[in-house]
Amino acid sequence: MAVSTEQLTPTGDHLSQIGTLIRDARKHRGLTQVQLADRLGTSQSAVHRMEQGQQNVSIDMLQRVGHALQDDIVSIGRPGPTHLRVHGGVKLSGSIAVKSSKNAGVALLCAALLNKGRTTLRGVARILEIHRILDVLGSIGVEYAWVNESDLVLDVPNDLDLAAMDGETARRTRSIIMMLGPLLHRYDEFALPYAGGCDLGTRTVEPHMVALRPFGLQVTATTGNYHAAVDRSVTPQRPIVLTERGDTVTENALMAAARMDGVTTIRNASPNYMVQDLCFFLELLGVRIEGIGTTTLVVHGVPDISVDVEYAPSEDPVEAMSLLTAAIITHSELTVTRAPIEFLEIELAILEEMGLRYDLSPEYPAANGRTRLVDITVHPSELKAPIDKIHPMPFPGLNIDNLPFFAVIAAGAEGSTTVHDWVYDNRAIYLTELNRLGARVKLLDPHRVLVEGPTRWSGAEVLCPPALRPAVVVLLAMLAAKGTSVLRNVDIIARGYEQLAERLTPLGAQIETFRD
Repeated sequence: MAVSTEQLTPTGDHLSQIGTLIRDARKHRGLTQVQLADRLGTSQSAVHRMEQGQQNVSIDMLQRVGHALQDDIVSIGRPGPTHLRVHGGVKLSGSIAVKSSKNAGVALLCAALLNKGRTTLRGVARILEIHRILDVLGSIGVEYAWVNESDLVLDVPNDLDLAAMDGETARRTRSIIMMLGPLLHRYDEFALPYAGGCDLGTRTVEPHMVALRPFGLQVTATTGNYHAAVDRSVTPQRPIVLTERGDTVTENALMAAARMDGVTTIRNASPNYMVQDLCFFLELLGVRIEGIGTTTLVVHGVPDISVDVEYAPSEDPVEAMSLLTAAIITHSELTVTRAPIEFLEIELAILEEMGLRYDLSPEYPAANGRTRLVDITVHPSELKAPIDKIHPMPFPGLNIDNLPFFAVIAAGAEGSTTVHDWVYDNRAIYLTELNRLGARVKLLDPHRVLVEGPTRWSGAEVLCPPALRPAVVVLLAMLAAKGTSVLRNVDIIARGYEQLAERLTPLGAQIETFRD
């Protein structure tokens, strides 16, 4: 049916609603503003204005946007959420490669703000969290482009337009807080929206403040924003001791120290995978760092950084654990390639204690030349519950993000397993969603669950938990459950995984994506 192309003249509220529809549909398709602009034959800034509700849009343009996004933008109402239909009880086979790290990727995007030269990141996972940070960077004037599908090229202008920051997108990602470290070198005063991310309970930002006060940063919280002021007369006079060995806290301190003239010592630093990736990247920028992989980092800062640099973030150990879990709970023989073994050794040791049979290939280097990779082949195994409780610890302990996978693995093992998630306020509660699929997961308190196995998994319809790792755990359990399951509102999974369902399909998984 022919539709008039006369110019729309909606109110500001309607323009905002249209912009939200376009933005949500674009992100559902995994596209950046630059990519959508290319499809429409327009500029990134025009797409940004449309999504912010700052530009009138004709029906013709709405049709073009809908065609570009394969989404009925012209229809009334917000696009429906995405769901997955899983036909479970099927064995997997073959091999699957691990994508690059989400957490390293977002840290490197923030670190690009330190560099006046061109930053090229190779093999970046195209996930929602990356797109959100890119949208925020684009809104303040950073130019970026995807090259060869997974490479990112970023050019940071001398003057950023922080007043134009996409606050709504910024509030949907906790990674925004890592801009404090780079921005304190650029501005005496600035504001950032409150950090968001998964619904994991109260996560204080005070450890970040402890890490950054020695650099002269003072932050005042007001409605919806952090207001930062920098006293240039203040510099670290003694080693900075982090009150929390957190990954993002360490990264913020590293980025603050990177452009500080002189030597900064950071104690109780996280030596985890994303921190190491950031250190390797900063070294390419000319920053000398001693103690990489330990809890004491000595940073020799460079006040002015202007380097054309290329770097490839290493593979994601949490995605590797997700894929290993898929094989374990479906009793499949599956090879997970490009797994960063240094950050999986504790997990594999616990699984071996539980009875898992697996083979490791010889080690080989990641594209960054520093991270050690292996191929892991999992064999069908009868598991038993471990003697001790399973709990996370800062690296080199069991990865905090990998803990939820042990709940679904324990559900398939013989015996009782206590899983103690002491870090987050309420993540353990979401693990009880496995009961809908036949598991016996008893909540002992907000941090501990008792898992009784083995489980006879059966299909069910489940609303996706609002936290990334528990959401994936439920999806993996559906692969093992006989019959048909439906997982509703799965957009949270796209925050940390690139087309996970589509990548499992060639292995034999039967997963369909649909919308109401």
